[in-house]
This record gives sequence, C-alpha cells and structure tokens, in this order.
Amino acid sequence: MDALDRVVKPKTKRAKRFLEKREPKLSENIKNAMLIKGGNANATVTQVLKDVYALKKPYGVLYKKKNITRPFEDQTSLEFFSKKSDCSLFMFGSHNKKRPNNLVIGRMYDYHVLDMVELGIEKFVSLKDIKNSKCPEGTKPMLIFAGDDFDVTEDYRRLKSLLIDFFRGPTVSNIRLAGLEYVLHFTALNGKIHFRSYKLLLKKSGCRTPRIELEEMGPSLDLVLRRTHLASDDLYKLSMKMPKALKPKKKKNISHDTFGTTYGRIHMQKQDLSKLQTRKMKGLKKRPAERKTVEKEENKSKRIKKN
Repeated sequence: MDALDRVVKPKTKRAKRFLEKREPKLSENIKNAMLIKGGNANATVTQVLKDVYALKKPYGVLYKKKNITRPFEDQTSLEFFSKKSDCSLFMFGSHNKKRPNNLVIGRMYDYHVLDMVELGIEKFVSLKDIKNSKCPEGTKPMLIFAGDDFDVTEDYRRLKSLLIDFFRGPTVSNIRLAGLEYVLHFTALNGKIHFRSYKLLLKKSGCRTPRIELEEMGPSLDLVLRRTHLASDDLYKLSMKMPKALKPKKKKNISHDTFGTTYGRIHMQKQDLSKLQTRKMKGLKKRPAERKTVEKEENKSKRIKKN
C-alpha cells in the first residue's frame, strides 16, 4: 500500500482540515499544476518552466530539484507527485540528443495520467528578455485559439482542451472590464504551435467603449507536436461526467436561446373574440338592426341546446 493511502483517521484538527480539502466535492477546487525538471534539463527548459510558473501563480508548484523519470515509459513518479501536492495538471521538461528542448504537458484523473502531449521547443523568448510591465500574480487570462487544426485534427483538439484546462484559472461568475489584463494566443500553422502572451492596454477612444491595444509581454514559444498519449473515448467521457446534483433540472414549456434569453409557452383555452371588451367609442357602437340580428342568433342557439 502507498504511504499516502495509509491515513485512516486524522489525529489533529489540522490533519482533518487537510483531508477535508482533498475529499471529493460537487464543485471542484481550482486545478493546480506541478512543474517538474527532468534529470537532464538544460537552461532553456528550466527557464520555460519558471516563466510558465510565473503565469500560473498561485495555482502552481515548481519542483527545483531534478527528477530522473520518463513520463511516456513510467508514470508512477508523476502519479506520486500528483497525490503528494494535490495537482491534477503537470508540465515536465527534459533535454536529450534525440528530443532536444522537450516539454510534456498532461492532466490527471483520480491521480492517474489521463492524457499527455509532448512538445518540442524550437524558439523561445523569456519574460526577462521583453522589457515591459507585467500583469499581477493570479490574473485570469483570456485564451484565443487560431487555426483550423484545433477543430479538425484529433491530436490538436485534445491539445486545445488540455491547454484550456492548464491556463484557464479560477471560474468566476462576473467579469470586470478592468480585470481583463492579458491574453494568451495559440496559433496552429504549418505544423507548428505559436504561443504568445500579450498585455491588454485600455486607451481613451472618445466614447464609452475603450480602444484596445496589445503589447507583447512574454513568454513567447514556437512549439512542434511530437508524441501523444491520449485517453480512450470511454475514459475521457467518464472524466467529463457531471454529477446529478449539478445538472440543471428541466422545466416544462421553458426554453433558452444562444444569448441566454428565456422563452415560456402558455397554454390557454380558446377565446371568444366576439365577447372581447374593447374601447367604448361612438363609432364602434352597434346599430339597432345589428343588435336584433345578434339577439336572434343567440335565441336560436339556446333553443337548439334545449332540444
């Protein structure tokens, strides 16, 4: 049995609170990411991990010591670190002759590797190299994906889902315009993935809506897709399953459109429009001859009902 699985009953209040945080919940905690260096990581890979950690703060754990492991061959060490640090996302950096400047991005399900993608770094510009003002720690980014490959190819589609999971940050109910401070832009073009980070500048435009300018903030990466380890369709579907308590209950005769507008359908009995009370005007008054014909028709209908 694993050392982390042996805890049966907490002895202190602190241990009890710690275990309660890790218990299954209807609404998940914010997904944390762990950034791990391989046994032969060079300066480029180390700096990439530091820059990604700067974007992920405070929802990340950076391991500074080197760890000799190969994620595509043995995943036990990643699963151990995931359980130890309570992280469901990971980024592993390594470097060797066969695969230089290598990054592996992946996610966990129930502390087991769900899927991971291997990327090669071809070009890298660090946060330090771009001398501009940076965004404060914990800022939620806006994510933009450009390129048909993200919607057509299965590997790129899973990579898009993985990147959204990795960089999305906390879920918020309301958005403030001044809180939209930086953009992460991913472009899939000619077999490469271009990753850029921009700071959002709100300028005066002479009207209520401000003029928006983008200023490159860093880091900047040109990546190449290498190996993939994707979960089966059944396991992927199971990991996306929503609890019954969170599913919205269906209400009869109520529908919503794409913009969130609510429409309701009302069922009523058939109305007799001849008895509808309209605005009293002299021009709408019935003449004596019309009144007599109406009275005759009503009397006829009454006689037919009696017979």
